Amino acid sequence: MEPIDLTPVERRVWRAFPTGRPVDLRDGDDDPENGAAWGAERTVRAGVLRKLLLGPAADGEIAALRLSGARISGRLDLRYASVAHPVRMAGCRFDEAPELYGAHLRQLNLSGCFLPGLVAQTLKVDGVLRMTDCRVPGQVRLGGARLAGAFFLERARLGEDGARKEVLHLNHSVIEDDFWAPGLEARGEIRLNGASVAGTLNLRGAVLLTPGGRAFDGENLTVASDLVATGARMEGEVSLRGAAIPGLLVLTSARLSDASCALRATSAVIGEVWLREARVDGPVNLLRGRFGLLHAAPGALGGTVWLDGLTYGSLTPRLPAKVRIAMLQRDEEGYVPHAYEQLAAAYRQAGDDRAARNVLLAKQRRHRSTRPRYARLWGYLQDVTVGYGFRPVWAAAWLAGLLAVGTAVFGPHPPAPLKADEHPPFNALFYTLDLLLPIIDFGQEKAFKPAGWHQWLAYALVIAGWVLATTIAAGITRTLSRQ
Repeated sequence: MEPIDLTPVERRVWRAFPTGRPVDLRDGDDDPENGAAWGAERTVRAGVLRKLLLGPAADGEIAALRLSGARISGRLDLRYASVAHPVRMAGCRFDEAPELYGAHLRQLNLSGCFLPGLVAQTLKVDGVLRMTDCRVPGQVRLGGARLAGAFFLERARLGEDGARKEVLHLNHSVIEDDFWAPGLEARGEIRLNGASVAGTLNLRGAVLLTPGGRAFDGENLTVASDLVATGARMEGEVSLRGAAIPGLLVLTSARLSDASCALRATSAVIGEVWLREARVDGPVNLLRGRFGLLHAAPGALGGTVWLDGLTYGSLTPRLPAKVRIAMLQRDEEGYVPHAYEQLAAAYRQAGDDRAARNVLLAKQRRHRSTRPRYARLWGYLQDVTVGYGFRPVWAAAWLAGLLAVGTAVFGPHPPAPLKADEHPPFNALFYTLDLLLPIIDFGQEKAFKPAGWHQWLAYALVIAGWVLATTIAAGITRTLSRQ
């Protein structure tokens, strides 16, 4: 039965509801954000809508609320209510934040509306929740919500300039389709802690501004497909700690910035991370992250990094080792052995053994810089002689040079034999080899005894031989252990 105290516009809405006919109250270029000029002819009381939505449908009809361009006065209170009818209120202005806590709706469309806020924790929607082009200066509270369809938030504007409070709360919510929010503008924190998105999370071209706070908090977020933020601008920390994204994390051409931590993906498991033409101004924390592929040009990460425990199967674009090593040297924790080993493994996986050796050589040099001054001498000696075993050609060059020196010195002035009547013919080349190679014995060193400064030269050759042999053996051992 139709209430007797309805205004003309409310009576029009009431009579259209049983058959789902649309009621359009828009007047030209309306701006729901500025509804001061909307008079009584466009005002519908929230209490009337509540009675309408909670009432039974007429037999044989499919009821639906399809209202456009109305001003909703009072608070629409549907807490714990079950609404079996689709609800579409497009381009409407709400004087107060709707209360949908614990409600169960079939479908909800608030596209183009102005809402001071939205209280809808544990909301259940059997279909789509659409807030396209909405303007919400307050908070949208959807914690624990369950949406059987997609959540559309494209081009919505949340929060106010200079605000650092939370503007979108989706903690522990379940979206069984896509979360579609390209062009979203949020001036305040977006939180999806523990949320689950069964499709794609689309933030293409989004602008998230929370300077000094968190722009996007997705700790333990699960996205079954991809998280796409191509061309997005995010001022404030972007946190994906513990997130699981088996598909792609696309930050192509995005701009992230924060003084304390611009990007945090600690312990995150992500199929592919794309930072092509992106710029991250501020620290990046990737501790213990696991990525199938990491695409990051050196210029993408502009601040300090945390890389200990980070693993990745492939690293692109393919760049010289010295370019990648420069980023490892910006690690906030200083010398991190695992970061060098992981980078070397990526080069080996790509078939570039030379680059892998360069990375491991850089690792030894960085490690040397962390040791006491007296302990660095042996490292410098290994570096200069054979490059810590990663430069075997250097060892051959040293051996050839020392062999030439010994042959040139001992050839014209052979040392005296130990026993005048028992010695082989002197051979300067093999005598020098006997001094340099501690394992091989040609019978020359034991048969002749140098004197004077020749004796000191012999001692120097013996020591040099032992140093070369030790460092080469150490290099071979490292190579075999990596195999």
